[in-house]
Amino acid sequence: MEDPNADTEWNDILRARGILPPKEGPTEEEIFEEMDKNIREKQEKHLEDKTLDELDELEDEEDDRILEEYRQKRMAEIKAEASREKYGQLIQISKPDFIKEVTEASQEVWVIVHLFKDPIPECKLMNAHLSTLAEKYKATKFVKIVGDHCIPNYPDKNLPTLLIYGNSDLQQQLVGLSQLGGMNMTLQVLENYLISVGAIEGSNKKTVDKDSSTQKIIKNPAIAALSALIGSFLSQMIIIYITLLRV
Repeated sequence: MEDPNADTEWNDILRARGILPPKEGPTEEEIFEEMDKNIREKQEKHLEDKTLDELDELEDEEDDRILEEYRQKRMAEIKAEASREKYGQLIQISKPDFIKEVTEASQEVWVIVHLFKDPIPECKLMNAHLSTLAEKYKATKFVKIVGDHCIPNYPDKNLPTLLIYGNSDLQQQLVGLSQLGGMNMTLQVLENYLISVGAIEGSNKKTVDKDSSTQKIIKNPAIAALSALIGSFLSQMIIIYITLLRV
């Protein structure tokens, strides 16, 4: 019996009259196999007249091309990483620097602000750990500022305080060390906390996402509205202070 799928004139007549079903088209896999076959045939035809020396030369050229592509890719990756990892130190700022060094800088990177006072042991511990983390996580900006220089009359009992900025806004807060173990806080505990809030990149990387649903420090709608309306440095500090007092 004649194959109904064969490309014959008789089968074409039967298909035209509806006696035979239309011939099935090639599958996607068959199309790719045919393309691969055509490519291999062209490559073989191109190489079949080459001498062994010419084939060796072509192989060397192909190896050089692959190595150059890989080198260019790695160079681009290294440059991109270097452009991000540009900090590496815990720096002290003053109140006039706050907008530039914190608010504006946090448009592109996470900024961790430590409100401190030198004589307080907990602040010394926090500064030591932050200095170590700043060297490790150079894509995050670490700064410190004397508490009552940043916020007038900010009470020492709230120190150390961490303010974590992203997208030009305050994203998280940490008041005191009680939730991290007090004076027993280890570097690892602080590091894990900062990873958990997304301020530094751990195994589960987080970045400053403008569409993020990260919970803001300012939860009161009236306070949030005032912040958006006024937007000045002083109003931001007052709002932060009011919020912290409610903790």
